[in-house]
Amino acid sequence: MRPILATLLLTLALAVPAPPAMAQKVGAAFNHPGVLVSRAQLDHVKANLGGEPWKSAWAAMRASSFASLSYTPKPRATVECGPSSNPNHGCSDERNDAMAAYTHALQWYLTGDDRHAKKSVQIMDAWSAVITEHIGHNARLQTGWAGASFSRAAELMKHTYTGWSGAARFAGKLRTVYLPIVLAGSPNTNGNWELIMTDAAVGIAVHLDDRAAFDKAVTTWRGRLPAYVYLTTDGALPKQAPGSRYDTREELIAYWYGQTTFVNGLAQETCRDFGHTGWGIAAAVHVAETARHQGLDLYAEGKDRLRHAMGFHAGLQLGEPVPSWLCGGSVKPGLGPTFEVGFNALHNRMGIGMSRTQRLVEQSRPAGVSHFLGWETLTHASNPA
Repeated sequence: MRPILATLLLTLALAVPAPPAMAQKVGAAFNHPGVLVSRAQLDHVKANLGGEPWKSAWAAMRASSFASLSYTPKPRATVECGPSSNPNHGCSDERNDAMAAYTHALQWYLTGDDRHAKKSVQIMDAWSAVITEHIGHNARLQTGWAGASFSRAAELMKHTYTGWSGAARFAGKLRTVYLPIVLAGSPNTNGNWELIMTDAAVGIAVHLDDRAAFDKAVTTWRGRLPAYVYLTTDGALPKQAPGSRYDTREELIAYWYGQTTFVNGLAQETCRDFGHTGWGIAAAVHVAETARHQGLDLYAEGKDRLRHAMGFHAGLQLGEPVPSWLCGGSVKPGLGPTFEVGFNALHNRMGIGMSRTQRLVEQSRPAGVSHFLGWETLTHASNPA
């Protein structure tokens, strides 16, 4: 009977397909720290601070106002943000404080100096003591900007520092003030809004160990990225964002700022300006990077859209002639520090050729700060972890 049983078990085992690489186990625990950066990534940075490009990136961060131990947070109960943050009642303050909290969290881990740990948690404690709401035209986007940076800071401090007594209160504010807003999505605004909100949502979900919120954020990403970056395989027109009211040819063309010729890598906001487009692409990459730390390979799903988007816009940013069919023959460059994480993931890890993106990334180093983007040359340049 034993040989027969052994044969039966072997047959059953061979009949069950092996799980795909990077497959996420149902109900599996989240990996911490695991919001945009992992412990292994930061250990790689820590071991290479004396070499380039990390040395210059480290020096730039340390010289910034966000890194100062005298940094003073400016929390408020209600953050009111109109179009382009006008009125600006706490909008810049919240974004800056979130970035400072993340900056000090990075310094704490890379130096072991607990003064930076205390400063990071001081900033977050100040906000968790008072924040109750975001209002105004830009409320959803503001919640995404601040929530993305705050979730990274909170994740690092909770899982690398033992002295944060206010961690639960801050987590509570992430759950009640930030997560419901960013998780709800924004299908009828420009795509960078929903992608930035999803970046914040996936980070907060990981920090809160909220599997349902994580899965919902991933679903939003899977619908929005194909509706933000065009591939010729999509057909004659770009895809419609799930839940969007823009569903006719005329409405889609207007939503894509009058563009009627569609090529690989073109984005919904290309003909608006490259600044917002860069934010959208970077936010999409951030979601994939956080998901990767949790065992879910969204890069495998989105690599073609992401590589074409980065290459298309990098070439124009570098000065390639603008074709007459694109945006009426004129574009507004200004990508900012947006492609470091995506370039590392797709080129360095996956081996995809990205010559234009590489030139732009390398000549733009070290990447600094822009709203929800911070110090990505330091954390992700040539980082295999």
